Order: sequence, then C-alpha cells, then structure tokens
Amino acid sequence: MLVSRSSPFGGRTRTEVLLALSFLRESYPRELARVLQAPLYGVQRALGGLETAGLVASRLMGRMRVYRLNPRYFALGELEAYLQKLSEAEPELRERTADLRRRPRRPGKPL
Repeated sequence: MLVSRSSPFGGRTRTEVLLALSFLRESYPRELARVLQAPLYGVQRALGGLETAGLVASRLMGRMRVYRLNPRYFALGELEAYLQKLSEAEPELRERTADLRRRPRRPGKPL
C-alpha cells in the first residue's frame, strides 16, 4: 500500500497503522485491520510493538481496547508532521479512513 514500500517504523504494517491512526485519531484493532485490508493478528502485533515503543497509547473503552498516537510521546509534533508527509503518498488510505462511519446509526433509520 505504501507506494515507496517504505517501512520507517520497522515494518509496512506498523507504518500503515500509524498513518491510519493519524487520520482517525483513535481506533480499535478490528477497524484498523478492515481499513488497512490486513490480517487482524498482524495489526494487533503492530499495535503491541508500537505501544511498547511508546508511539501509541491504548485505553479500555468497555471491553474494547482503543488506540491512538501517544499524546505523551516526546516528539509527537515531529511524528505527526512526518506522518502527514508520508500520507501524501497514500491517497487511497486517506479515502478509506474518511469513508468510515464514526457514530452509530439511529435505530430504524433506512440505509
């Protein structure tokens, strides 16, 4: 998916997860796997490694773990600027994240 096949964060999936989180602000593993069209297990491993490195933070929301870029990361501004630059090569990923419905549909509302 990355046009240049660049993996500056240790792997293509890790880089794509960071890009998707920069677009979505926060997400959960299954949603990221669907957006990235990647296996759930690979996304979960990437999130675990990124959390260990301190680049992403997670919290429990009910029984679901939600991830986002770590607001306490010492170089968050630089990371966001770098991800913004990398995202220029990913218009398809930006479109897929923009098309996500971020809130539940009202009961009974027609599709």
